[in-house]
Amino acid sequence: MSNHLEKTAIARSVQLLSAIGIASLSIGFAPTAQAGATFKIDDTKWVSVGAGLRTSFQSAESAAGVSGNKWSNDFALDNIRLYLNGQVHKYIKVEFNTDCQTCSNGGEVRVLDAIGKFEYNNYLNLWVGRMLVPAERREMNGPFYSANYNIFSSGTPFEPSDFNLTIKSDGTSAGSYGRDDGATFWGAAFDGRLQYAFGFFRGLRGGANVDDNIMYGQRVAYNFLDVEKNPGYYTSGTYYGKGGDILTVGVSNQYQEDGAGTALDPGNFRGTAVDVLFEKVLPGSGVVTVNGEYKNYGITDGYSQASRNAGGGFTMFEGNAYDVSGMYLFPQKIGIGQIQPYVRYVNVLPDNSTNRNTYEGGVNYIIDGHNARVSLSWEYGDLMTKGLNYSSTATGDHTNAVKLGFQWQI
Repeated sequence: MSNHLEKTAIARSVQLLSAIGIASLSIGFAPTAQAGATFKIDDTKWVSVGAGLRTSFQSAESAAGVSGNKWSNDFALDNIRLYLNGQVHKYIKVEFNTDCQTCSNGGEVRVLDAIGKFEYNNYLNLWVGRMLVPAERREMNGPFYSANYNIFSSGTPFEPSDFNLTIKSDGTSAGSYGRDDGATFWGAAFDGRLQYAFGFFRGLRGGANVDDNIMYGQRVAYNFLDVEKNPGYYTSGTYYGKGGDILTVGVSNQYQEDGAGTALDPGNFRGTAVDVLFEKVLPGSGVVTVNGEYKNYGITDGYSQASRNAGGGFTMFEGNAYDVSGMYLFPQKIGIGQIQPYVRYVNVLPDNSTNRNTYEGGVNYIIDGHNARVSLSWEYGDLMTKGLNYSSTATGDHTNAVKLGFQWQI
């Protein structure tokens, strides 16, 4: 999934001149503190363009009982994103990003983000349009700024806005790739240590939400050591030691009345999460990074297990889930990059359905931080086979999978 440029290209992209015909406009070019380069129109106006690509190969073991116990061999275009950002006034900016959604089925280029930004000071800013719903760190990192390549495919259950790849109005979608249409107020206080975001969104469209109730999303995080520096209310899963010593604890919550279930049996959805990032630069410049996440999701006043077993509707997860990973970045370069081995464990415990987990180990080859890296991973567990089936009859075998993933951004 996922979901998910989770950093505005203002801070991340290197601009592509040919993409917007800048040469014919004869405008200026100058570097800024926020980007590798910016095409400047005048003292307050500028435009930037960037792109991101994630593609992978996976070989997965067949479930028990399959003839020959064969392994699949799949190539996947996970993401291809185009980023367009601009400033039209000292306090007014715009962001427009696309992604190849449903890439594995041929793919369609669709709107990922479309944000109008009023950014006045450190304490209070407003974004309106289609954007990330404030949530736990994984969602705010997205696929491009997470520490693990498989952050969504083998992770904890999805938020409502990330549950469906495409936006629909038939009661099965509350957004796409962690985004939804709405507004978010965000800012920071106490020298940036306390970071917060509060948003209001459409949430579930149709189905159980017959009264068009609003989805509310909040995230509050506190930086105990060095302050994380990201665009807006976005986050990163690692800074590869370039952000100093990090210890940040975040709490997020989402709520929507009639935000789960079916039109005949709606339930109120609440999703609460706590996440922790610890990163330490050791003597000798090696970097230890630990990510942890706990989720508690509940559905009240409706949506019985019988309705869930019958299928249909918006079948959001209900229960608890954990995700913890640790990694070490060696300071020495081997060739053009650095080696970063890691381990990860995910445990998902649905109410009234079978538990599922996955063990993961691998190594990242870091060439240029989040802009260029290669990942090789091994996974084992039944999370891959049970997936998003939270019925009382859900079954699945423990299987193995090996994945080789590539990520580039400019």
